[in-house]
Amino acid sequence: MSFKQVLFMGAAAVVLGSCSTPPKADPVIPRDNEIEQKIEALLKEMTLEEKIGQMTELVVDVLWSADTRHSDTFTIDEALLDTVIGKYKVGSILNAPGTLAQTPERWNEIIAVIQQKSMDEIGIPCIYGLDQNHGTTYTMGGTMFPQPINMAASFNRDLVRQAAGITAYETKAGSVGWTYNPTVDLGRDPRWPRMWEAYGEDAYVNAQMGRAAVLGFQGDNPNKIGKENIAVSMKHYMGYGVPVSGKDRTPAIISEQDLRERHFAPFLEAIRAGALTVMANSGTINGMPVHASYEYLTQWLKEDLGWDGMIVTDWADINNLYTREKVAANKKEAIKIAINAGIDMAMEPYNWDFCILLKELVDEGEVKMSRIDDAVRRVLRVKYRLGLFDTYLYDLNDFPLFGSEEHHNVAVKAAEESMVLLKNDNNLLPLAKDKKILVTGPNANSMRTLNGGWTYTWQGHRTDEFTEEYNTLLEAISLKYGSDKVIYEPGVTYKAQGSWWEENTPEISKAVAAARTADVIIACIGENSYCETPGNLTDLTLSANQLELVKALAKTGKPIVLVLNQGRPRIIREIEPLATSIVYTLLPGNAGGDAFANLISGEANFSGKLPFTYPMEVNSLTTYDYKPSEESATMEGAYNYNAARSLQWPFGHGLSYTSFSYSNLKVDKSEFTADDELTFTVDVSNTGKVAGKESVLLFSSDLIASLTPDVRRLRAFEKVAIEAGQTQTVSLKLKGSDLAFVGHDGKWVLEAGDFNINVGGQQVAINCTASKKWDSPNR
Repeated sequence: MSFKQVLFMGAAAVVLGSCSTPPKADPVIPRDNEIEQKIEALLKEMTLEEKIGQMTELVVDVLWSADTRHSDTFTIDEALLDTVIGKYKVGSILNAPGTLAQTPERWNEIIAVIQQKSMDEIGIPCIYGLDQNHGTTYTMGGTMFPQPINMAASFNRDLVRQAAGITAYETKAGSVGWTYNPTVDLGRDPRWPRMWEAYGEDAYVNAQMGRAAVLGFQGDNPNKIGKENIAVSMKHYMGYGVPVSGKDRTPAIISEQDLRERHFAPFLEAIRAGALTVMANSGTINGMPVHASYEYLTQWLKEDLGWDGMIVTDWADINNLYTREKVAANKKEAIKIAINAGIDMAMEPYNWDFCILLKELVDEGEVKMSRIDDAVRRVLRVKYRLGLFDTYLYDLNDFPLFGSEEHHNVAVKAAEESMVLLKNDNNLLPLAKDKKILVTGPNANSMRTLNGGWTYTWQGHRTDEFTEEYNTLLEAISLKYGSDKVIYEPGVTYKAQGSWWEENTPEISKAVAAARTADVIIACIGENSYCETPGNLTDLTLSANQLELVKALAKTGKPIVLVLNQGRPRIIREIEPLATSIVYTLLPGNAGGDAFANLISGEANFSGKLPFTYPMEVNSLTTYDYKPSEESATMEGAYNYNAARSLQWPFGHGLSYTSFSYSNLKVDKSEFTADDELTFTVDVSNTGKVAGKESVLLFSSDLIASLTPDVRRLRAFEKVAIEAGQTQTVSLKLKGSDLAFVGHDGKWVLEAGDFNINVGGQQVAINCTASKKWDSPNR
């Protein structure tokens, strides 16, 4: 490996100069000369120990006093604080104590102690990071939004940006300035336990929602993050969401074309929006650990884009290079590999061996000082852009909207717009107020299941302790319809102290008996909360107890509203025909109960659409952008080749209480080149009797290409509100270059030829008149 190539870094472009090789591309985030001069001046004054400290991140539990360590009360041990910051000059701390949410007042107390020590010992503020993944995960009293998979189902960029802005505001109220969010891993395999943390299976949706989240968290100026904004860390760069086994942190096999065209695309869009930091993928791609890949970390991110931000590891992932991936003989070698590959900050997280071993590597010449300086420039640049040198402690009184009704109302709206009506035979929904309702199932009376993981704790297992003021599905239904109209008999329940998948001995007969006295059954089934590797499973089919509950209830002949409260699509093939209506709530957060009651009563209208393909069979997992051979029926010599896609529901499926029709699809030019912008217009009419919102999706199909094209790709979407009986002309724009793909040689190419554009069943043909191949790695 050439260290000349490694050490190009961002500060080389500074007026003061540097001996390292400049980036290949102009900075994707415009430089602030004043910040760059401050970085260079500070860097000259720093010792090697101080520089390495800035590259180190430890978990806050390292500071926990022995007196209170085994309780929920966190106190800082002054001697440990002196070791961490005084001796080893550690520049970043992360996480909530014991992964348990703290009040904003307590956060300010914790941050004040850490920052004061940092300024006294180093003169450089600490950057503190939290996983605020769907609202204020680790800040008590704040607003908890639907999980990202819900936000994707809303197809509403504005809601994503608004939710991120509120989360930033409420996080900053506790003086925390950095979040490991948003997640833009493509959820293309429903077995993967982190599918719900991102925006579904499509690269374009992840890119658009990721961009909106970055702008919401950071604001419009990445060089000057406002007092109500925080820095993001895009994760998990890249290809993390498609492990071959479906299990977390296991190997992925991804073609170069797929990696560049799909998995890199959301990160590219987010970085162009100003994302200041990126967290690396914990796994391997084609046998290469991402934390060890100079190509992915330095060439793709830093050199090709001129990106001067910071790359942080995920949890203990430098250690994993030798303990799990076996590409290093020991920790010291693992540090050498990761830092030389382009890692700028190590989330250690429990000890300071990194500080000791990296210094040895520098002294031995195994890691060059220019690489250290480059990494430190990147860390300092984030801190300056975040304004930490000016203000690192905030007054809660300056954040009067923290946990406000105004913020909660946005969460309600997001939950309403994200729930998906999958089925509604005989217009069973909305339910009339005079119905006697049985509410049943293990997810009926749980705030834990409504939220999922990353809720007050890592696994979300203590959510019910913090959510007394919010309503479960059962409570919200009872408030909406009257407690005298609602019967509750769960039939199946989760073990309170067990693993997320464990259930108590079912009492299905009690639920069946209660059903006989009801007019309609609302069966709330799905998953309990989990997060990351603990969420791995061996069978995508829903639990046997829950399937049996629905089958037994169906025998009563009462209509069933099946409610799927789960972060990934569990197989329900056996019970889908037994339900009259099916609502997929996904993981709607603290506002989910009220939003659900609003929707089933007709006070709000469904507008969510599936951001992934819902499979029917465990061995028929597919995505909407499949290849032609995945759906065909032909004779191949002596073999009867029959490929069929077995779907429960397709990507983009979602019903409403009204109906929409599409007509008059037009394009402003039927012939185009790579440099053209095409504008498509289509008339969308609300042909029903109530107002509704419709997500208008535009798909392209490349008819002939040098590599087998996907059947279709999503290229644009807009969400519009239309009154009953009204028609709205919707405009969707597309660049000619958007229709390019990565060819066999790894280069982007737009080939001359025919394309079909489809919007709501309407189709128009367009023709590319001139081919173009890009020499640069990105369009």
